[in-house]
Amino acid sequence: MATPSDGSIFRRRSLFKAAGLGAAGVAGLPVIAACSDIESGAGSTQATEGFDFLPTYKEYELPVQPDLVGEPPNHPSGFTTYPESVDGVETAEAGGEYEITVPMWGTPPSGDDPYFTALQEAWGGTKVNLRHADGNTFAQTSVQWLQANEFGDAINIFGWMTDSHPNFQETVANTFYDLTDIVKGDISDRWPLLAGEPTLSWGQSVWSTDPADPETARVFGIPQSFYGGPGNGMFVRTDLLEDAGLAMPTTVEEVLEVARQWSDGANGKWAFLGLDYVTPEWFGLASSPGWAYIDGKLVHNCERPEYTEWLEFRRTCWDEGLIHPDTPTGTLDGHALHVAGTILMSQDGISWWSDYTNQVLGGTAEGAVDPIGAIGFGGREPIRYVSKSVGGWTFFNKDLSEDQVKELLDVMNFCSAPYGTKEYELIQYGVEGTHFTYGDDGFPVRTEAGIATVQAPVNFKEMSGQVQTFLTGDPEFVQRRFEYNASVKDFAEEDIFAGLRVEGPADYKTAAQTLLDQQDDIAYGRAELSAIPDMVETFLNSGGEAAREHFTNAYNKAQGE
Repeated sequence: MATPSDGSIFRRRSLFKAAGLGAAGVAGLPVIAACSDIESGAGSTQATEGFDFLPTYKEYELPVQPDLVGEPPNHPSGFTTYPESVDGVETAEAGGEYEITVPMWGTPPSGDDPYFTALQEAWGGTKVNLRHADGNTFAQTSVQWLQANEFGDAINIFGWMTDSHPNFQETVANTFYDLTDIVKGDISDRWPLLAGEPTLSWGQSVWSTDPADPETARVFGIPQSFYGGPGNGMFVRTDLLEDAGLAMPTTVEEVLEVARQWSDGANGKWAFLGLDYVTPEWFGLASSPGWAYIDGKLVHNCERPEYTEWLEFRRTCWDEGLIHPDTPTGTLDGHALHVAGTILMSQDGISWWSDYTNQVLGGTAEGAVDPIGAIGFGGREPIRYVSKSVGGWTFFNKDLSEDQVKELLDVMNFCSAPYGTKEYELIQYGVEGTHFTYGDDGFPVRTEAGIATVQAPVNFKEMSGQVQTFLTGDPEFVQRRFEYNASVKDFAEEDIFAGLRVEGPADYKTAAQTLLDQQDDIAYGRAELSAIPDMVETFLNSGGEAAREHFTNAYNKAQGE
């Protein structure tokens, strides 16, 4: 998926633009939403631990043990062999029919595909129709769907998408089913896999109906998986690098030098497509929500000299023709350009590493990609952004009955099956003979139908968190990623808000969006670097300064003060 994995305000502008619903229109989702009772808010701070009403954790015994044992969460374990899959879930007969809205990057698969029929039969008969909506605009347009209660029976939302909602805390309380009384305590008899999900994941699925009253905290979401380690990366076509006689850069300065030597715009070659949400870490800037504790106070990224250095770097890359000239339009297919060799380096979600590798193995791409490691500018100690939370949630419509919720929880339980189970194999690879075959080494090899219908879409792969996640796939790739995680884990950025979910005030979100637009104007030559002080002043006066107190209170709470 060509999307960042967290809520950084340094995301691509194209992820926010509301230029129509795209695939969502095909799915029957409304373009114009009615008003709702969602309130604009002053921000909220929600604890994500210490609750006594979560599902009681009961370890799910893994059917197989990993070949590579890491140090989770930022150095996860992995499998270099493919185990014989075993049954992992007991299912009961059911016959309900539901619609779930999910993001989609690319072309939605047909709902008549055998993949969906096989899943329906495997989990007991429940029919789930997926409403695929354009992932590039999902964050913004989901605000409308939720206000109008036009998202079906459930919706799958990645965590980074919630920043587009003026007050997601209120949205959750107003819109989604309160699961607390159903999932609290020992649920292992009916939903052993949901009971086996980490307590941390369930804690991050709690919101308070009254942010001022911690006693109103309730469970509203089914957590996706918690994937440790880096969520994004700057991926380099190592084969193209080698062909040009260049080495993998180990500093920001070397990145710039490699980009200069490789780029040749006259012949359709550019080093970069985007530089907005991965590169801030190269300059030591804080990840989402963009605040760092420096000299006794919280300081926003834009107030720091490193911010100016970062924008100077981006502007240099633009002025020297190292960035694809159509990048500012937000309409380019970065994956296709990377596969074609038009761009050398591509910032992307960590899943692009395995996706590219799978395309090479399937014969639809050439070469190889690897991410740049932990690097710093000007000789500074590097930092590496790592995942801080579950990837997102599945939320149920508050209008469902309790029996309907329980039937959907049966499906979620099925989707939580770990590597080594037949359920995992079906969800991840599809139907043998149609979507995949077993290679000589015993690993599943996706067919063209499997790539289009199962691998590319989100589908059910992120519907509910696996009880434990591993590095899986091509053995060589797993080994490379295992070693990469080991090489960067000691540079993991400290989470200064650990144990909390902090949602900034609505004015702050608007100011941050304006700042994002303005910094892109500078990066793409539409404004001058001399405008930075005015940008910072505008940000602070429009919501940034007021938000400092909010985030400071949250920081103090996280530090136990």
